[in-house]
Amino acid sequence: MPKRLKLTRRFPVAMSEDGYRRLKRFAREAGLDEGEALSFLFENFDSVISEDTFNHRLRLFNAELEARKR
Repeated sequence: MPKRLKLTRRFPVAMSEDGYRRLKRFAREAGLDEGEALSFLFENFDSVISEDTFNHRLRLFNAELEARKR
């Protein structure tokens, strides 16, 4: 029997406009709401990321982070 999805955690999140638009698009395409989409992504994180590009993309994001905050 599949386990029931019970959204029990709520927390304030700051997201970039680009990230939020992408989350909304993913959720819409998957037939989920934004909370369900985030739950899916993080519950399945290891299988949905590309290990070949993840570290590189994270380094690029961190390098640009201070400039993006301004």
